Amino acid sequence: MSIPVTEQRNPASYQIDTKSTGEILSIINNEDKKVPYAVEGAIPELTKLIDRLVPLLKKGGRLFYLGAGTSGRLGVLDASECPPTYGVSADTVQGFIAGGDAALRRSIEGAEDDENHGVEQLKSAAFSSSDMLIGITASGSAPYVLGAMKYARSLGSPVGAISCNEHSKTFELADFPIFLPVGPEIITGSTRMKSGTAQKLVLNMITTTAMIKLGKVYNNFMIDLMPVNAKLEERSKRLINEITGCGQSRAAEVFGASGKKIGTAIVMASLGVDKIEAERLLKAGGGNINFAIDAHEKHTDR
Repeated sequence: MSIPVTEQRNPASYQIDTKSTGEILSIINNEDKKVPYAVEGAIPELTKLIDRLVPLLKKGGRLFYLGAGTSGRLGVLDASECPPTYGVSADTVQGFIAGGDAALRRSIEGAEDDENHGVEQLKSAAFSSSDMLIGITASGSAPYVLGAMKYARSLGSPVGAISCNEHSKTFELADFPIFLPVGPEIITGSTRMKSGTAQKLVLNMITTTAMIKLGKVYNNFMIDLMPVNAKLEERSKRLINEITGCGQSRAAEVFGASGKKIGTAIVMASLGVDKIEAERLLKAGGGNINFAIDAHEKHTDR
């Protein structure tokens, strides 16, 4: 049986233990440069995955990440950053790791070998055919991930897989196989390095693109961030003013009147409407500010 590429030796790092500090850093950096190109090749399949994910999220479905070790930690990290960044509920994007939350801080050996563990985690979250699962595993062979993917498929849920091994077992179970050919690690088998970096880039791309499509971004501004402290409240007011040119005083006024909802405040300031009308326009535009403003202008032009 052939050795997975993620477990093979990298000729670029032979005798790395004899190198100077600068030479070691250069070797690592040169290998890391390959990662964005590996991710670029996955864009067509990522497009298919995201175009399936967005309609699901619009209907109230959820995205689940599931992985072991570094892969699992990255999934939990990406999921945990979605609520403060985009104002979605903590249920919208969820991450599970082999061994549970305790494994976020310390390795729990053997957890990834339990094929039923991931299934039980999904059941605990009432995972259904309305949700999407993405299994994350560098080698593509973790039983924890494979078991969960089989369960998701049995429910009829769309399933994605992210792996750095072309012959990943997860690809056999995936509707959307995301292959990231980063090659062998500079420390043999240490998939927290290039493999982990590639996975992080892809997770960023998935949730960021999905949130843009959900109307959580206007131009390139975060408009649904959660203003949970004074710094973010001031940033929100500045953002409203910068987008609409309404002035700082007016920005503060509509921010408060909107219930501290940036998107609603932008529509209020742009169109001179109240909160109720702004929310109606946003709903009609699917949460997209451009669509909401266009709908208002078309209506007033009649």
